[in-house]
Amino acid sequence: MKRLYRVLAIIGALAFSTIPALCDSLASWKDGAARSAIEDFVRRVTDPASKDFVPPERRIAVFDNDGTLWVEQPMYTQLAFALARIKELAPQHPEWQANPVLKAAIDGDMKTLATSGEKGLLELVMVTHAGMTPDEFQANVTDWLAKAEHPRFKKPYTALVYQPMLELLAYLRENGFTTYIVSGGGIEFMRPWAKDVYGVLPSQVVGSSIKTKFEMVDGKPALLRLPDVNFVDDGPGKPVGINQHIGQRPIAAFGNSDGDLQMLQWTTSGEGPRLGMIVHHTDAEREYAYDRASSFGHLDKAMDRAQAEGWVLIDMKSDWKTVFPSAR
Repeated sequence: MKRLYRVLAIIGALAFSTIPALCDSLASWKDGAARSAIEDFVRRVTDPASKDFVPPERRIAVFDNDGTLWVEQPMYTQLAFALARIKELAPQHPEWQANPVLKAAIDGDMKTLATSGEKGLLELVMVTHAGMTPDEFQANVTDWLAKAEHPRFKKPYTALVYQPMLELLAYLRENGFTTYIVSGGGIEFMRPWAKDVYGVLPSQVVGSSIKTKFEMVDGKPALLRLPDVNFVDDGPGKPVGINQHIGQRPIAAFGNSDGDLQMLQWTTSGEGPRLGMIVHHTDAEREYAYDRASSFGHLDKAMDRAQAEGWVLIDMKSDWKTVFPSAR
């Protein structure tokens, strides 16, 4: 009988020893300042006995997308989509060859395209993203993502999301938070796949947009995407987009670049408990290492302001056990 008790005790001990691993919502995060900041913040705002308690309806967390939730090098994924799209459409538009910007995009001349600056990139977006219904555009995005591969990792772009950030999104939602994407990327570029990839509903995506008009087509109501910018959800546009779409100031914000500076400022300057975090790309082996000198995900002013503002830098190399999901 004693032997039986001993066996049962050992089995029980083994069973209970597995609980922390099974219940570890942030399994891909190493112990350190970044993980501690997250867990401490969530503990304080969810404990009814805490002076920092925040009711669930006010637990709003906002996330940038490119470079914060998925890979943004060697170029933004939406730019890769636009380049693929213009090559597909080029045979139908021989007049594009007379436009230096569009010709550079068709020819893959990234140097010329880069020198065209924001104006040139907007022109590229207009000709590849407009002239169709939102449903048609989102179908194009879905079809492209199903076939496209990242040039370095040779995997679909939706497989190159950050496992620690997926865990963070889920962890926050488990603790009564509502999670939003607030990105400079196109709102209708992200909406088709945000729920499947991030668990974020289309209504919880805030992004840049082009103008859309209502019209009757063959006696049926329709929406048409126009070649004209409606709203740019980047830099100072992010707090504006948050106000317009969400209607209240978040209590937590996560970004990775100077394009997220104003979102971090707006979020963390409010009253009560606040959390601001910046993903710092420091891992050239598993992903990329870049900050101040990068054209994509340029991180300079926000990094300099982080300490004074109380924002936590997430060091990808030091803070993450893994970068991408192994099963994707």
